[in-house]
Amino acid sequence: MRALIIVDIQNDFTSGGRLEVKDGEDIIPLVNRLQHEFELIVATQDWHPGDHKSFASNHVNRKPFEQIMLNGLEQVLWPDHCVQGSGGAEFHPDLDMNRVASIFRKGMDREVDSYSGFFDNGHLHTTGLAGYLREQKVKEVFVAGLAGDYCVYYTARDAVLEGFGCSLILDATKPISTDKFDRAKEELRRLGGKIIESKDLLS
Repeated sequence: MRALIIVDIQNDFTSGGRLEVKDGEDIIPLVNRLQHEFELIVATQDWHPGDHKSFASNHVNRKPFEQIMLNGLEQVLWPDHCVQGSGGAEFHPDLDMNRVASIFRKGMDREVDSYSGFFDNGHLHTTGLAGYLREQKVKEVFVAGLAGDYCVYYTARDAVLEGFGCSLILDATKPISTDKFDRAKEELRRLGGKIIESKDLLS
């Protein structure tokens, strides 16, 4: 079975959000179309407590997008975003959620960030996504969403490392930094992942 993983298409990552990905909402109609090509669809959701240590606001004299070491890991300090229960953490209203079988929340441990839909950044805790996909007899996953150079890339990378065939759907993804995304795509290919376009899937 093939599965579509929709990554973090939430209000805070789209226009007017706290951590806006430029034109992030433009991919939503395509993601909605792609859902009809899959038997199983899951979504990931950034779901941070307000005191999360990846937020610049929780560090004295620190500004968003500075880098620090957090519990032994390199950490970008972000604007507060996708805070549990906030409107910014909700899925974008244009995203069709009717066919989404399960939602996997991430980033709930205040001590460590979580870009991937499978693990936190330290690989200390699992979301349960890999086990769920195996229970559903999924062999191949396709990844789309926001942002391409962070949560989409890390989700795709961990899918490969967990033994799934994995394709990142390029035109159903938007990055924060195109340069960083280019490097991420090369790394994903090196690991054995694929980069495809939606036309390769749409019937």
